[in-house]
Amino acid sequence: MKKVWLITGCSTGFGRSLAIEALAQGYCVAVAARNTNDVADIVANYTDTALAVKLDVTDVVQIKEAVAATVSKFGQIDVLVNNAGIGYFGAVEESEETEVRRMFEINVFGLAKMTQEVLPHMRGRKTGHILNISSIGGLRSFPGVGFYNATKYAVDGLSEALSKEVAPLGIKVTIIAPSGFRTDWAGRSAKDSSTVIADYATTAGKNKGDIRGYSGNQPGDPVLAAKSMIMITETENPPLRLLLGAAALKGARAKVEELKHDIETWAEVSAGADAPKQA
Repeated sequence: MKKVWLITGCSTGFGRSLAIEALAQGYCVAVAARNTNDVADIVANYTDTALAVKLDVTDVVQIKEAVAATVSKFGQIDVLVNNAGIGYFGAVEESEETEVRRMFEINVFGLAKMTQEVLPHMRGRKTGHILNISSIGGLRSFPGVGFYNATKYAVDGLSEALSKEVAPLGIKVTIIAPSGFRTDWAGRSAKDSSTVIADYATTAGKNKGDIRGYSGNQPGDPVLAAKSMIMITETENPPLRLLLGAAALKGARAKVEELKHDIETWAEVSAGADAPKQA
């Protein structure tokens, strides 16, 4: 039997494209969404290999039920894709705590709880692959999405540590870091801060406007991204981090150069912070 996938956030974007592509390639897929009516068309033609699962990743009971239903139907979970997530636009000073906390609950704590619930099944079989959908914004920050960046930095940090913990157990972890793709992330899925401070118009305000302005016209193709994600799950040595999109590649390279510059420029000061060795 081909691998069994559990994908969160399948009503739109990467999750939807990935579920459609994985089913088309013959995989068994638990297609999770907050409203299963949104994914009914995806599972309609795959009665044996698809399962629509009701899942809000902030609901612990639904998480447990989704994992149990997947295992009950397919017997195992080989690939977990933590895709469910939202965006939020606002300068750091403008951002509202309630919205920021909601975003962290979905993007970070929901992802973490899903992972914790699936890991015992993967550990028991000594195999599995976890794909955490992050962003180039988890490597490099941009004005106007600082708290969104913070959630994705958290995903990156958690995923990197997790990869070291589970590698000896036969489980792989990959951080998916896309740039601009034609998903709904910059559309209705992302809220704006209700507070607008004029001093940030040329930084946070401009970047927010740029992102909103090209929503639906981004260069990234979600279908090609889905094919790439499926491909790495069949690779013996998948990457810890998979960049998707030319802008993600460019941004990551720029971040590396920025780090190198600061590291080397201030190397003497950095090393000098250690106490002198005793003779």
